[in-house]
Amino acid sequence: MTPEALTREIQEFLSDASAAVVLEDGGVAFDLAHAKYSVSGEYNKCLLHLWSAERNAVRRVLEAEVKQGTLRLAVQRLGQSRPSKLEICRERDRRSPSAKRAGRASYEQCLRRTLQRHFGGFAITRLTTGVDLEKSFGPIYARGLLRQGQSAYAVLGVNRQETQASIDAALTFGILWLDVCRQAQNGRVLVNGLKLFVPAGTSALVRERMANLNQAAAKWQLYELNERDDSLMEIDCADRGNIATRLVHAPNETGARERFADSIASIKDLLPECEVAVTCTTEISFRWRGLEFARARLVAEPGTFRSRPEIVFGVGAEGRALDEYSQALFKQLLETLRDCRHPCGPQRHPLWRMHPERWLESLVVADVSVIDDQLVPSQVYSQVPAFSAAERAMIDVLAVTHNGRLAVIELKADEDIHLPLQGIDYWARVEWHHSREEFSRFAYFPGRELSPEKPRLVLVAPALHVHPATDTLLRYISPEIEWEFVGIDERWREEVKVIFRKHSSYSGQSRGSRRAPVNQVPHGG
Repeated sequence: MTPEALTREIQEFLSDASAAVVLEDGGVAFDLAHAKYSVSGEYNKCLLHLWSAERNAVRRVLEAEVKQGTLRLAVQRLGQSRPSKLEICRERDRRSPSAKRAGRASYEQCLRRTLQRHFGGFAITRLTTGVDLEKSFGPIYARGLLRQGQSAYAVLGVNRQETQASIDAALTFGILWLDVCRQAQNGRVLVNGLKLFVPAGTSALVRERMANLNQAAAKWQLYELNERDDSLMEIDCADRGNIATRLVHAPNETGARERFADSIASIKDLLPECEVAVTCTTEISFRWRGLEFARARLVAEPGTFRSRPEIVFGVGAEGRALDEYSQALFKQLLETLRDCRHPCGPQRHPLWRMHPERWLESLVVADVSVIDDQLVPSQVYSQVPAFSAAERAMIDVLAVTHNGRLAVIELKADEDIHLPLQGIDYWARVEWHHSREEFSRFAYFPGRELSPEKPRLVLVAPALHVHPATDTLLRYISPEIEWEFVGIDERWREEVKVIFRKHSSYSGQSRGSRRAPVNQVPHGG
């Protein structure tokens, strides 16, 4: 196929695949619900450029084939001669509904056999994959109770055919299932803790999160189950020293802004109040109320070793190069952004509704003291990459108090059941790097001496969009983590106003207790 034909093939496939995911090396490299792409067939090459807040990739496409809803590409990485494979799937989970039901039913029987074989002294009093929406349980997870006399364990497992995101989320639902079991037993049987089962080789993120739960509140046991032979391996969650994460160096903002001075000036002439964010030394992001609408990047000039700035624009997944032919379209986009994406804009318009968390993040980054007046407004970092083996995590906002203590701020504009555990996941990464003094060495918070104290965790969400399970999950967080839940007014687009705060408690708990005290005070109380 010619480069032009390859370009058309990719564009036609992606035009009807807004929720597509890009797979490379067996894992999800990009989720096009949050990432962007551009494809060009110039200079006798088909180049596919993919980028997000987390990563950036350019691949030369050599071949393309659509098969069973998947676009399979033979690609070449820049600087490498050996081709590799790239897959773009319209859906993250490609199984049919009947295949999902069959797989989950089969796993339920596998888990039952495993429990009977490895925990012979216990009786399985219940095991189900039934839906219970009132308690937030769907069919993905098999749930049960192991009982031995007057003591028991809650059991939750997830099969290897589910997505990695579902596997990573298993601990959230495991904690909720443990709490449900304790309430159901009502003191008649002591539910000691949770036995959580995940597929072989997938436990990294769950292990890191489980290590930061309250060890006095429950016994937390994590197992990897190999469904092929029903073998079981217990995972040690006690060792927090080998957390799989690395921190990237803070970009040189001054140098990047100088490099892209002309690009910044041209965009600022059209939209003076837009946000300019340095994502790395070779890219600049332009945003309007948190929504990225353009990006300046360095591209190689054909036939030379030089590079030149290029602006790509668009608010959907596809980006388009800004040139004389697309200038009018770009100006139209900026006018629409101005008209629609403001607090009193048309609430049903896609641009008003798009990426609300980024909108909220832009307001917090502009003045982080609205969340807490102890935080320094002039030293705030947004979308800080903290890479792990299981995923490429992005810390929403990383700030520091006036006395030098780090604060991890996790933001949600809508109801999200996973907020507490995502928060402790990011907190653990920051604590790991902070204990090794890497933030100072990697040029974060220049000129400020950081306190040796453990970071604070600040969770922020609109007061009426807090998931009902949040309180339950917060009660099981380790007392070593000082957390604060900040509920803000629903009209945060107009003004970020704190309505209430909840603080963690540091009192000890006896094993098997169902609740840890949580203090709630109104803002200013």
